[in-house]
Amino acid sequence: MTIPIYQADAFTDKLFGGNPAAICPLAEWLSDKIMQKIAVENNLAETAFFVKNENGYDLRWFTPEYEIDLCGHATLASAHILFTELGHKEDTINFETVKAGTLSVKRDGDKYTMDFPSRPAIHIEPPIGLAEALGEKQPLEVLRSRDYFLVYKSENDIKEIAPDFFALSKMDTVGVIVTAPGKDVDFVSRFFAPGAGIPEDPVTGSAHCNLIPYWAGKLGKNKLHAYQLSARKGELWCELKGDRVLMSGKAVTYLKGEIFI
Repeated sequence: MTIPIYQADAFTDKLFGGNPAAICPLAEWLSDKIMQKIAVENNLAETAFFVKNENGYDLRWFTPEYEIDLCGHATLASAHILFTELGHKEDTINFETVKAGTLSVKRDGDKYTMDFPSRPAIHIEPPIGLAEALGEKQPLEVLRSRDYFLVYKSENDIKEIAPDFFALSKMDTVGVIVTAPGKDVDFVSRFFAPGAGIPEDPVTGSAHCNLIPYWAGKLGKNKLHAYQLSARKGELWCELKGDRVLMSGKAVTYLKGEIFI
């Protein structure tokens, strides 16, 4: 069996920036076991698989450890490959997902705008060891949605965080978001998910489902500009629209090839 594979860098206009994702277009679904093995072999934060349906595509995402409920950068990368490599003609692609419902991606010039669910986080008492696993500086707030969500005072605080990945891997969430106001943008963030096989994710669309409603409320505006401060860095143009969030970004193709199974 031969399966096409592509790799694209999402949320960037520069090769080797943003967040790399592998994309495998399928004629029909492979077994979960095989898709998980492909994700392990790729050793990227996510590998996306999609199959054509009547209204668009069914889409699933796998980390090196397990199938995940929502992934932004691999959705953007999948749309980029469909538009630029696979001849999708319309300006919008609809992806049907198992747990996140319908996600749409619209092409607008050199940007792609994703329509995702808003997932506001709620304030919690932090679990023992969470703040300490992120360093000496104490967060101003601790919240939780799918992931733990810690708010700090400044962009420098976010840059200086040096996580204890072993301690974070024991937390009972997919990942941990850290965020603060930005110097040149509205907010900055980082995202750690060592329990999912991703010590630090370069750019995390799903985390912005939490970040956008939080910062829209804090800053009193619905349109926001964001950076994720990983080593590869990523840039997002965001908007809160009722119970949905819009995230716009760019992408570049890195490779295309074939998998032999």
